[in-house]
Amino acid sequence: MHNLALALQRAGHTITGSDDEIFDPAKTRLKNAGLLPESEGWFPEKLNAGIDAIVLGMHAKADNPELKRAKELGLRIYSYPEYLFEVWKDKKRIVVGGSHGKTSITSMIMHAFKTLGFQADYMIGALAPGFENTVNISKDAEVAVMEGDEYTASILDLRPKFHLYKANVGIISGIAWDHINVFPTYENYLLQFSLFIDSMEPNATLIYNADDAEVLKLSLSHPRTDITKIPYRVPSYLVRDEQFTVEVGGKHYPLDVFGKHNLSNLAAACEAAKYCGISEADFWSASQNFTGAANRLELLAKGKHGVCYKDFAHSPSKVQATLAAFCERYGQRKVSACFELHTYSTLNADFLPGYAGSLQGANRAAVYYNPHTLELKRMPPLDPDFVRRCFGREDLEIITDGNTLEGFIRGSASDNSALLLMSSGNWGGLNVKALAAEICE
Repeated sequence: MHNLALALQRAGHTITGSDDEIFDPAKTRLKNAGLLPESEGWFPEKLNAGIDAIVLGMHAKADNPELKRAKELGLRIYSYPEYLFEVWKDKKRIVVGGSHGKTSITSMIMHAFKTLGFQADYMIGALAPGFENTVNISKDAEVAVMEGDEYTASILDLRPKFHLYKANVGIISGIAWDHINVFPTYENYLLQFSLFIDSMEPNATLIYNADDAEVLKLSLSHPRTDITKIPYRVPSYLVRDEQFTVEVGGKHYPLDVFGKHNLSNLAAACEAAKYCGISEADFWSASQNFTGAANRLELLAKGKHGVCYKDFAHSPSKVQATLAAFCERYGQRKVSACFELHTYSTLNADFLPGYAGSLQGANRAAVYYNPHTLELKRMPPLDPDFVRRCFGREDLEIITDGNTLEGFIRGSASDNSALLLMSSGNWGGLNVKALAAEICE
């Protein structure tokens, strides 16, 4: 939301906003732009009939006093995705959907466009290298690249966000059950991707991952006949001296990113770039210095005592794919992996069996969760032995306190070691970046 506020201010609009809690980096960035509210909280008396539009954050509650006042005044109220569609309805919209890889593919497209001088607006779920903001809104760009999240739009609109963008180009990177607090069955979750294809504009283009059995089945069986369907697969590659090199069109391109899932993501991004008139060779040349979106196999530290990466992985498919990529690059080292349970899904006892085998590739593995997080989410406690059985690894270390977590990380550092930290949380407040720098040196 704060990135949207900054983008709209840069586009020349007058922006005001409210929130009950504002944290960094949003707090500092809003302050520097002159957009930080004088005080936190809700102030319905500040709303008036002269306001053109209200953009409602996803976490706003139905009884929010400003929302009530906006309704009383008859103001136009948009959810975040509704507003983006309104802004970009006259542009070609590339919408990147899928259970995993959305942020990476979107940032790969953005990187190629910027490197090759192709102007486009964008919205992405995390900072991408070379970009100061996660949203850009302009008058001149004819294309908008959008990360298509399947989570609900707002408290007033329980439709998945990516249904509202009405894609001209839709990408589906993979389907693996997630967000079980919203989609209680796999069938219901799968339906959202079929509805995504339904929502696409007439004569749209669907770019789909032909290596994913569920995506392949859905894409080929979907009844729409007016759309162009373009498959993509992991391109040919080799790994030598911890370096991934892809082979496309008889040429070799050494890459900064690594792992089969990232090569698959690049193949999807390439098809989107080709739709916009960019050649395959130009795309892969531009992608050689792409270093990855924030928190996606992001290097924390590298030194004489090893390397340490962090990743946003939290669903079973993401954890497994991320660890597999890490082991493929650093398999000659002693690999340690630690995964934090943090989301509603990962802390749900009914969902945990889906992680069976996901941490098998590491020489040493641990799962961390903070009992206080369970309390905040009003969820029942988790039994460590149950968690261990769900992951299907008898030597799995279960960690529930900060001191033991720090001990695991410190104990993973040795000559020729590689440590992977996977979480969408904050490791109980532990500064893992500083700790990684210390132990790797």
